[in-house]
Amino acid sequence: MSKNLYMVPYDFTPISQKALEYALHLGKHVHTEIKLIHLAKNKTTGMAMMKKLEEVKKKTKVPNGVEITAYAKVGSIFTDIGKLAKRDGAQLIIMGTHGKRGMQALFGSHAMKVITSAECPFLIVQKDTKIEDVKKIALPIDLTKESLQIVNIAGDIARMFKAHVSVLAEKQTDQILNTRLKNRISIVSKQYEEREIDAKIEILNKRGAYRKKVMNFAKNNQIDLIALAYHTESLLPQFDKFAQGLITNKQGIPVLVVNSKLASALYF
Repeated sequence: MSKNLYMVPYDFTPISQKALEYALHLGKHVHTEIKLIHLAKNKTTGMAMMKKLEEVKKKTKVPNGVEITAYAKVGSIFTDIGKLAKRDGAQLIIMGTHGKRGMQALFGSHAMKVITSAECPFLIVQKDTKIEDVKKIALPIDLTKESLQIVNIAGDIARMFKAHVSVLAEKQTDQILNTRLKNRISIVSKQYEEREIDAKIEILNKRGAYRKKVMNFAKNNQIDLIALAYHTESLLPQFDKFAQGLITNKQGIPVLVVNSKLASALYF
C-alpha cells in the first residue's frame, strides 16, 4: 500500500508544532509519511537545525501507519516550498500561522503567493485550532468554474472523516447570474451524489461581505474546516482580503486552500 505524503514546514515555534500535531491526527486515518522541513539561511544553520529536527522526531508519539521523516535545506519559504512539495510528491502542505499579524510578519506581501505556489493544497492551522475529527466542512463557491476546483479535494476530506459538506453560495437576483449559479450548484451536487458524500447547498443572503457571511455560517454551524479555491491572475485586494480573512479567522478554524490553476489530484 502506497503512502500519502504530508509536508510540514517546521521552525520550532509552537504554531509549527500545532501543524505537526494536526498532520499526525490526519495520519491516523490514512497511511501517511509526514515530512518535516526546515528552510535555513545557510549550510551551517541547516546542519544545526537538522539535529534539532531529529530530536523532534524522537520526542513525537507517532500513530500506527504514520512515519515521520525530516530534512533541513538552505532556501526560503517564499520560493522553495512549492518546488520541494512537487519534487517530493506531497499531497498536502500543513502549515501554521499566528493569525493576521503573524501571517504578515512571516510572509509580508507574499502571503497568498506562498500558499498558492504549490500544485498541492495548503492546510492552514492557527494556535487555537482544535485537533479533532472533521465532521462539518464549509465550501464557499462563486460564479466561476475555477471555484469548483476545491470540490473534489474537499470531498476527499469528507470521505476520510465521513463529514458533512455545506456548499455555500451567494444569492443572485440577476436572472443570468442566477442561472449560472444553478449550473455550478448542479455540477457540485451531481459530483457529491455520485461519490455518496453527505452534502447540502446553502444559499446565503446577498447583503454584506461574502467573507463575513461565510464566517458567520461557520460559527453558527460548528464548522471544523473551510475549503476554498484560489483562482485569480494576481493578488487583487478584494480577493486578498477574502482569502486572508478566512485563513486568519478568529475561531481558529483550519482552512484548506488550493490554487485552481496548479491543482493536481489529491488522494487519501
